[in-house]
Amino acid sequence: MSYEFKSDFAKHYIGIGKARGEARGWARAVLIVLEGRGVAVPDDLCKQILDCTDLDKLETWLRRAATATTVDASRSAAWLAGEE
Repeated sequence: MSYEFKSDFAKHYIGIGKARGEARGWARAVLIVLEGRGVAVPDDLCKQILDCTDLDKLETWLRRAATATTVDASRSAAWLAGEE
């Protein structure tokens, strides 16, 4: 049996933690797919992906990662923006 927090304060911060955890999972999925496809991911792009908390954006990146063949280090921002 697990404890159910009743205070709004606790529920708020538990919700934030769950959302961050979900975003982190999506971000890792993006990187795992890129790695699995043999796509080198520049450090700056990796950090941007891992720092993202926007689930819609992460889903878009995951879909792009599924077909990506390269991510040019000089165009990391363009890849994130969907311009590449």
